[in-house]
Amino acid sequence: MTPTTLISWNVNGIRAAEKKGFLDWLRDSNADVVAIQETKAHPDQLSKNLLEPAGYHADWCAAEKKGYSGVATYSRLPVVRCTTGLGEARFDSDGRTLITEFDDFVLFNIYFPNGGRGPQWVTHKLEFYKYFLGVAKRYMKKGRSVIVTGDVNTAYAEIDIARPKENVKVSGFMPEEREALGEFFKAGLIDTFRTLHPEDVKYSWWNQVTRARDRNIGWRLDYFFVSPDLKDKVVAADIHTEVMGSDHCPVSLTLDL
Repeated sequence: MTPTTLISWNVNGIRAAEKKGFLDWLRDSNADVVAIQETKAHPDQLSKNLLEPAGYHADWCAAEKKGYSGVATYSRLPVVRCTTGLGEARFDSDGRTLITEFDDFVLFNIYFPNGGRGPQWVTHKLEFYKYFLGVAKRYMKKGRSVIVTGDVNTAYAEIDIARPKENVKVSGFMPEEREALGEFFKAGLIDTFRTLHPEDVKYSWWNQVTRARDRNIGWRLDYFFVSPDLKDKVVAADIHTEVMGSDHCPVSLTLDL
C-alpha cells in the first residue's frame, strides 16, 4: 500500500497567497492532491507558476463574479475526469465546486456558502448542503469511494469552537446549520479529524479583524470527510495551525490506498 496525502486550504485569495509564499508551501507539502478554496480569481488573472506548478496538474472553477469565491485542485495523481459544479445553476454560479475522479476515489473540493450575510444566505447554505449530499450519495451508491473536503463554514460541535455559548445565534454555529451538517454523518460520511482525535481542540479559522489567532479564539470550519469504505484506510488527519498566510490554516488527510 502507498500512502496518499491530501491537503485542503482556504487561502483567502490565491494571488495574495502567492505573494506570501504559497508556491514554496505547495512544493514543500509534498502532497499528492491539494484542494484550494476562495481563490478569488479567474485563471486568466493568474501567473503561469500558479496555473502550472511543477509536478502538478491544476483544475479551476471560478465564480461568474470576479474576485469572489472559486476553487482549484492541484494533483500529482492521474485525473480520470474533472467536473465543475454540482449541476444546479443556483449553486454553481459562484464557482464553489470541483469534482475530480481518480482511479481510487472521487474528490469533492467545495467552498460551501457562508450564511453570515443574512437569513436568506443561511437558507441558501442549507439548500446547498442538501443538494451536495444528494450528489455525493449517488457516487457512493455506484460503489465509488468518496472524499469530501473544503471550507464547510460550520463548526459542528462545541469542541469545534472556542466560544460556543456566545455564537449559538451566529451563522456557522446555528442549530439548523449543525443539524444540516449532521446529515452528512447520517449519510455515512466520516469526519476524519474528529474520528482520529476525539478530544483534541484545534481550529482552522480565526477572525482576522479581532486578531483572534493570536489568542486562539477560533472555529473548526475545514474538514475531510470520507465514505465508510475508506474508514479503515485513514492513517492520519491533522490541522496545520502553524501554517500562516490566510485566515484559515490547511487541513490534511493521509490514506493507505
